[in-house]
Amino acid sequence: MMKFIALKNSGGVDQLELQTMAVPQPNADEVLIRVYAAGINRPDILQRQGAYPAPADASPILGLEVAGEIIACGEKVKRWQLGDKVCALVNGGGYADYSLAPAAQCLPIPAGFSYVQAAALPETFFTVWHNLFQRAHLTAGESVLIHGGASGIGTAAIQLARAAGAQVFTTAGSAEKCAAISALGAISIHYNEQDFVAVIKEHTQGQGVNVILDMVGGDYIQRNISAAAKEGRIVNIAFLQGSKAQLDFMPLMLKRLTLTGSTLRSQSTATKATIARELEEKVWPQLNNKTIEPVIDSVFPFAQVAAAHMRMESNQHIGKIILTLGE
Repeated sequence: MMKFIALKNSGGVDQLELQTMAVPQPNADEVLIRVYAAGINRPDILQRQGAYPAPADASPILGLEVAGEIIACGEKVKRWQLGDKVCALVNGGGYADYSLAPAAQCLPIPAGFSYVQAAALPETFFTVWHNLFQRAHLTAGESVLIHGGASGIGTAAIQLARAAGAQVFTTAGSAEKCAAISALGAISIHYNEQDFVAVIKEHTQGQGVNVILDMVGGDYIQRNISAAAKEGRIVNIAFLQGSKAQLDFMPLMLKRLTLTGSTLRSQSTATKATIARELEEKVWPQLNNKTIEPVIDSVFPFAQVAAAHMRMESNQHIGKIILTLGE
């Protein structure tokens, strides 16, 4: 038997309850991980609220990223062995003592990383890599605007973009968050005090930025179009201020912009496996030598999952929020 966090009904944190169930068994292409740490992500909050239901073939248990030790392998799994320490992007089921993961979505824990640090990687780095580099094709010498720069996604995106040789601008809503962003090497924009479009135009001699990564939506959608350079690429990964807006698309045509977006959870295992391979080849060496490290905001014991969700909903966090399940 194992402990897990059950979602009794859609709603507030009072709907999260510690329960027990049988330990799941891996299918042919899966591994079973003894979970020591699990990441908290915005989709977990949305799923709890009933706004982001799990796919039909996924575990209904919350949690999309884990770190721990492999204790069982399906018959088709070749790379991984019992006892291997991994972090993994899971399709649900992360808030539990044991979690199933497609073998192709597992990655080795970087050298010297704790389970807490490793649990901060999968959902965030898969998302950033897919959207900034596979979809927006960010390259050295370009500029990028990252909204929500102090979030887990934002702090990872800043580091990956800078490592790729890009100039990075980010938005945040407090002086503390702007200071944290600046410490990572980005130009911070306090959106409560500054107009990010004006700041971008000033710093780029009126040209705009090549790439924009947006999780805000709402009126940012039109403003992103204004802030983008010719041939710019705008990628939406969430809509915290709403997915509907009245837009003037003429600048999209005149600037020859690309407006795209994606969600990660609904994509195929094959697509996620491709992201994992590219991360291991191009990003994991930088994690191993610690030129890139996840920013950890706070760590909560498993039983305090409600407090962890409340921390994320407060929007005061800088970096990742992690649950620990103990070794």
